[in-house]
Amino acid sequence: MTPPDKVSLRAEARAIRKRLSQTIPDAADKAAAQAADLPPGRVIAVYRAVGSELDPASLARALVAAGRDLCLPVVLERDTPMIFRRWSPGDPLEPDTAGCPAPLPLAEIVDPDLVITPLLAFDDFGGRLGQGGGYYDRTFAVRPTAIRIGLAFAGQRVDRLPVEAHDIRLHGVLTEAGYRPYPFDISRPSP
Repeated sequence: MTPPDKVSLRAEARAIRKRLSQTIPDAADKAAAQAADLPPGRVIAVYRAVGSELDPASLARALVAAGRDLCLPVVLERDTPMIFRRWSPGDPLEPDTAGCPAPLPLAEIVDPDLVITPLLAFDDFGGRLGQGGGYYDRTFAVRPTAIRIGLAFAGQRVDRLPVEAHDIRLHGVLTEAGYRPYPFDISRPSP
């Protein structure tokens, strides 16, 4: 059976995520309570939630309280990898080229050890369905040592996502149900 195309999957996943954001309003706080279970890393990239994305604001506060430094992704040009600028909750932000809130240009550019990424859906094989712009996949491709963690509602899990050659797999997912690392070598094709 041919898997559904990504356009259809994205539409369905957006509807599911929107519903979950309304029915589990404390999911972000529950996920943040699991911050200590994340892999080690000194500099952690988070994101500013847009729409129904699981908001990492509580997680950011928990990471800062644990002594970790934060940064946010910045799109400088379309179709290129993102850069990351140092950021702390409360720092001023402005829209980047993609229209997402980002630190001001005077903020230090850093290389995160761990990248928390939004998503529309994930599977048990490290697959991640993003918005379709390719920003995170392009960025992950040039930062292969950064640990990639999805932040999502547990209900965003699907049985299996179609994965193309350019799709970069996650190392784990943090949800309101806890942190789940993927116990296999994600550099190899999935089973």
